[in-house]
Amino acid sequence: MGYLMDRRPLKVRGATWAKKLAKMLSDLGLTPNAISILSVVFAFLVLFSAKEAHANKLFLILSAALIQLRLICNLLDGMVAVEHGKSKPNGELFNDVPDRFADAFIILGASFYVQKDLFFLTATNVAWIATCLAITTAYIRVLGKSLGTSSYFIGPMAKQHRMFLITVALILEYFLYGTAYAQKVIYFTLVLIAFGSLITIFRRLIIISNDLNKGELR
Repeated sequence: MGYLMDRRPLKVRGATWAKKLAKMLSDLGLTPNAISILSVVFAFLVLFSAKEAHANKLFLILSAALIQLRLICNLLDGMVAVEHGKSKPNGELFNDVPDRFADAFIILGASFYVQKDLFFLTATNVAWIATCLAITTAYIRVLGKSLGTSSYFIGPMAKQHRMFLITVALILEYFLYGTAYAQKVIYFTLVLIAFGSLITIFRRLIIISNDLNKGELR
């Protein structure tokens, strides 16, 4: 039920591979909630794989792959719930709460690769700021929904935007490994996520506030 109420609009749901994979998971007996938990497992592994990239740059590619596996789980949990009729009354909790942990693990994990102090803030400090702001964007969306407005997934730094940027940054770092530019791409990506999330927070607040003032509730 929760998945029907709060689904991010994604064209990829219509892709043949996504439909086949969702059917396969459903036939195997996996529940949407279990798939949501699996997404957190993939995200948690980024904490270790990004750190290990100092010794072996292949872990950068592994980290990027883990992020994509997390996103695939985010796609499939809703598809199994809705298209295959396996939604649960507590589905909304498993649809949102695991995402917040996954965001934190991935953003912080990416910062573990950056050991250089490039500016007055370390990469880990920037990552903590970016994580807090990213989670706040989701909090505002859910708060607006609880007050009766639509669920706003707008960016510029919605979940898919954050994960795309970090994935690209990790791949770029693979090719920059051992050069003077190594680690800088990740650092500036974290800065961009922090600033972008701040803009997203204000955009969502303004739209939700306007909806409430106008009485434009669902």
